[in-house]
Amino acid sequence: MNQERPVSGPRPEGRERRDDGRGRRGERRGRDDGAREQQGRGGPRGGPGAGRPSRADSADRSDVRRPTRIPEPPLPEDADAGGLDRSLRSELRTLSKENAEGVGGHLVMVGRLLDAEDYELALAHAEAAARRAGRVAGVRETLGVVYYRRGEWAKALAEFRTARRLSGSQHLLPLMADVERGLGRPERAVELAASPEAARLAAAEQVELAIVVTGARADLGQHAAAVQHIERLARASTARQPWAARVRYAYASALEGAGRVDEAQEWYASAAEVDVNGETDAAERLGTSDEAWVVDLGDDDPVEGTDRSGAGTASRHAGEGRGRPENRS
Repeated sequence: MNQERPVSGPRPEGRERRDDGRGRRGERRGRDDGAREQQGRGGPRGGPGAGRPSRADSADRSDVRRPTRIPEPPLPEDADAGGLDRSLRSELRTLSKENAEGVGGHLVMVGRLLDAEDYELALAHAEAAARRAGRVAGVRETLGVVYYRRGEWAKALAEFRTARRLSGSQHLLPLMADVERGLGRPERAVELAASPEAARLAAAEQVELAIVVTGARADLGQHAAAVQHIERLARASTARQPWAARVRYAYASALEGAGRVDEAQEWYASAAEVDVNGETDAAERLGTSDEAWVVDLGDDDPVEGTDRSGAGTASRHAGEGRGRPENRS
């Protein structure tokens, strides 16, 4: 098929004479020759640097383009990467030595300040580390943990998703599920727990996720399901397991939500017994009870007359210790 071509015809008026101010061909050539002579004499388009902006203009433009540098919080002399978890130190090896030392120092300070509950300064150090090493998964995870502790759920979720994408690891699923609870979306927490990725989590992460899902079930008003979800873990827990206090507390809370108050009190006592680090408020809850409870924090054996069965509703801060620079799983 022949390509369609413009139809030939008379030229538009004025085309032959070029009365558009450019003159005839000979006139235009003469004018061009004059311009070339002017260029040779250093005219507007000739000479070195022609067409280039002046130094003053370049300086002004560079000032506009250059982002404002945000000052970093100072680092004490004892804040160095040696205080970090081994896996996180390994991630920092992708940076230059000087940058790795600076990032490591900020991450160490984040851990210290989170322990001291100085969330404002912890955020400043976490953000400084992220500006230096935004492509390091552990750095983004740490920033997410700070947002998590501050209750800034949307920002925490964004950082956790970025860290998960950078690392390819699924260990942040429990925290992501808990953030969904914080955002008022407990059904999404339940969905995350039912994903194929969740089934491949290590034992510690499985426990943390179970605690969160128990809380999500309670948020949804599914109190019987909350009890059922965590009961086996709580009854099987031992005092030497790092999650024992949280699992037992979660089970107690689930029982309380289901109206089984007497059993809940027993499990709050069981949680307080193994909560040597004060991870829960089980002891305070027992202190407000009408009945006196005797709790031996140093005995690994079950308290006489109590049944250590299961775990209950997850606290909104389940797994806070995870992800901290100095205790990163």
